Amino acid sequence: MFGAVDLGSNSFRLHIGEIGPGGVKVVRSARAPVRLGAGLDENDRLSFDAIEEGLAALRGFAKVLAEYRLQAVRVVGTNALRVARNAQQFLPRAEQAVGHPVEVISGEEEGRLIYLGVAANIAREDEQRLVIDIGGGSTELVLGRGAQILRVESFSIGTVRKNALFFPDGRIDRDSFQAAVLSARSRFEDAAPGFRNGNWEIAYGSSGTIRAVGDALVRNQIGDGILSYQTLQLLRERLIGFGRTGRIALTGLKPDRADVICGGVAILIGLMEELGIEQLMPVQAGLRMGLIWDMHLRSTAGDRRDTAVREFAARFHVDPARAQQVAVAADLLYAPARPDGSCRRLLYWAAHLHEAGVVVSHTGFHKHGAYLLEHADLPGFSGREQRRLAQLVLGQKGNLRKLGDALADPDFACAVLALRLATVLMHAHEADSAHQLRLQMKNRIELAVPGDLLKQHPTLSWWLAREKGEWEEVGLQFLVKPA
Repeated sequence: MFGAVDLGSNSFRLHIGEIGPGGVKVVRSARAPVRLGAGLDENDRLSFDAIEEGLAALRGFAKVLAEYRLQAVRVVGTNALRVARNAQQFLPRAEQAVGHPVEVISGEEEGRLIYLGVAANIAREDEQRLVIDIGGGSTELVLGRGAQILRVESFSIGTVRKNALFFPDGRIDRDSFQAAVLSARSRFEDAAPGFRNGNWEIAYGSSGTIRAVGDALVRNQIGDGILSYQTLQLLRERLIGFGRTGRIALTGLKPDRADVICGGVAILIGLMEELGIEQLMPVQAGLRMGLIWDMHLRSTAGDRRDTAVREFAARFHVDPARAQQVAVAADLLYAPARPDGSCRRLLYWAAHLHEAGVVVSHTGFHKHGAYLLEHADLPGFSGREQRRLAQLVLGQKGNLRKLGDALADPDFACAVLALRLATVLMHAHEADSAHQLRLQMKNRIELAVPGDLLKQHPTLSWWLAREKGEWEEVGLQFLVKPA
């Protein structure tokens, strides 16, 4: 059983689910209408009220999560937290409130997880499909076949900002609606060719916005009740007739959805016009189910992050033999020193990518590699994980001051040291000797090295003396003693 929490721009949502024969079965769900996106001011800073409301919701979610024996829990933040300039004022308190780390994921990673949730619950292996998710702060388009993702794009256009820009003070009129539709089309037109009708057999809508619109069409008997371009036009006319969002009276539409439905309908119409979509199928699957399925895959079939690392290494022509030598040596050093360490997987990935920057330049390749890793799209990785991965690659050589406060984490500091020592051994053609070294790292560093190894490779003594100086410069005593 797994727990998934989505800190969306329009609401916070929780799913507790288990994996069954038909995919993900939701055991418990909860929703809090936290308007995090609406809480962003003109400088993209979260308001005090938005932060406090979000924290209160997360405390409630923590109580729900505590009621279940969960194999894993993931909490992710989306567009509002991606753009908030003061997100760091919220995130540590949010983690304390919910009791779990909060990952701020990229738009592309959000799209991947959304598609994963849809594909896990629609078991049609050869179906060519388009998945659309319209959130409070962003819209994701994902093209795929069966479980395979072919293309994913994220756009910073969502219902909250769209409503605020084109329907200020809740006013709804024909000109504002048309302007909102054209604005939406302009955001999608550059990427549209790859997603237009002809590239897919069926289009699905996975967001709460799309499901709410589809439900409103059915329950209010608008047209034939099918979410199509024609029925959306009828819904637009109905909304214009209300004149103000406060007067919207549609059976089954929640008040917090009514406040942003005009923006959502405008985006939907714009997408349908730009991509040539005639009909959209709402589905009860998306980001939270994708998170649950991803946790299930990590614990069983495989971790998408491993695939992302292999793809990245191939793209930047990393020498696989050298990378594997460093990965094995680094693990032989790290694992005994930190048997319960939290950075073992991160160290493995960093070792396999430590020379990715060589494709840019042999000079300062560790800096180039770190930059590439921090800014690349790595499916499966959170922003925090990518930054830590980049820091490890950056720290593989040179001074340690550049890592700043990151070395305060003893697990991470030990991973940095293990990677640095592993690369030294690899360059000395002694990576196979890593098992002869004994590393301890507590209040100080103690490295036991066989005397014969130092005699066979005199340069190794020079490298270790240099390493000793680098660590002592950041305040950590480094002792080299005979094994």
